[in-house]
Amino acid sequence: MQTIAIENTYSAWRAAALRMLATNVSPEAIDWRVDDFAHGAANGHVEPTSGSFDFDANQTGNDEAVSAPRPFQSAVPPLVVGISKTLAAQLSDAALYRDPRRWAFLYKVIWRWHQGDRAVASPADVDGARLQQMAKAVRRDKHDMIAYVRFRQCAHHAAGEPEYVAWYEPAHDILAWGAERFAQRMGRATWLIATPSGAASWDGVTLHLKYGHTERSAIAPDAAEALWLAYYRSTFNPARLNETALHQHMPVRYWKGLPEGLLIPSMISEAKSGARRLAQASGVGALDGKAISVEAEAAQPSRTAPSSLDACRRCELWQHATQAVEGEGPADARIVLLGEQPGDQEDLSGKPFVGPAGQLLDEAIQRAGLRRSDLYLTNAVKHFKWTPRGKRRLHKTPAQREVQACAVWLERELQRVRPAVIVTLGATALGALLGEKVSLQGYLGDSFELNGMQVIATYHPSFALRRDDAGGREQVTLAISDALARARDLTNQRADRPVGDQRGL
Repeated sequence: MQTIAIENTYSAWRAAALRMLATNVSPEAIDWRVDDFAHGAANGHVEPTSGSFDFDANQTGNDEAVSAPRPFQSAVPPLVVGISKTLAAQLSDAALYRDPRRWAFLYKVIWRWHQGDRAVASPADVDGARLQQMAKAVRRDKHDMIAYVRFRQCAHHAAGEPEYVAWYEPAHDILAWGAERFAQRMGRATWLIATPSGAASWDGVTLHLKYGHTERSAIAPDAAEALWLAYYRSTFNPARLNETALHQHMPVRYWKGLPEGLLIPSMISEAKSGARRLAQASGVGALDGKAISVEAEAAQPSRTAPSSLDACRRCELWQHATQAVEGEGPADARIVLLGEQPGDQEDLSGKPFVGPAGQLLDEAIQRAGLRRSDLYLTNAVKHFKWTPRGKRRLHKTPAQREVQACAVWLERELQRVRPAVIVTLGATALGALLGEKVSLQGYLGDSFELNGMQVIATYHPSFALRRDDAGGREQVTLAISDALARARDLTNQRADRPVGDQRGL
């Protein structure tokens, strides 16, 4: 077993590791120790914390700038080990992970790589996964240091003392790394960052590091802090508070080093106790106001109409229907029969009026001296609405919102066919045509004009099927055939071409 004492830096470990690899010393045969007299740069200039991309012992950084002597000495010539850029970056970051066993672990990783075991760089490998976890934790800590260091300006700083002072508690050994970044960003302004394990200072020209236990001392707030706290409180929106996200992005352990950290607990408490309901303005709840009535149609978002009936999702009926049932008949039909919705057999076949109600309608059409092939048959609602009853699917009257959702399809059909007469079968069909819910009884036995078309209202054939007595069924069937005959007569009055077979009339 060889005991290797090194400075607690990546470059010192790298030089020692390369010499051990040159003599083929396995990880189990080395006891890595950190020499107590040096921690990074020994009270002097900062040693770079990032390593070269190829693991080259001739590129160990600015070691000449470090005043402390090297505790590890060896006459063995250094070895050059080529590694990937990804692995080099991970080793450099993991070297800052706060764990006394990290140097032994990193040597194990580079030993396996040098032996040709490339799996050590894979997250599927045990060592590779640990290496990536260490590097990721350090990178996160680097990000947090840049984000959460808060400088306070010293009101009366003497010559040689820093102008700005900050206290920060990093989770890993990133003080030197962070100090280099702040030196690049702060220009000529002098500052000091104190941590529990050391401090970094910038005199405007040179960066200095001193390691050792440091106690936190009180730092008086500066003049700008009151403005910052007022701004922070004014931008806090209790209505959008998400405590989980807040703790993820700003861990609680950083709050004591942030001026706004003193405000956060009270603002969270206020949000929970009612401020969330009033959002940012505490007087909003006391303001007078009035209710503004809005029609349901106007409150709905505008939606692009679907291009095909099969793709229609304007209401929920499509979810339980077999298919949409389109209208059927000649494109130039002069009479349109408008029903309510497809039934069970229509839903299965995809054709209108083919079930029991359709058979009764065929009988009424024949009595009126018309041919079904001359008529255009359709429904106000294109999907079957039903309720289960054992193994059967029973018809259920569509709601007004479902009728309105299908209005776009009915409008397209009427614009395409342009009939002379429309016969509505039932109250739902009549209401769909008029755009409002109406009573059928007020329209029976008469006709009216709508957008240049004559409209005749009558019963739906299913109403006849629901009658218990044969006389009642016959009465409804006769009313339907009479309405169809009036439609035929109105059509013939408006055109020279007769509709249907008029023999015997």
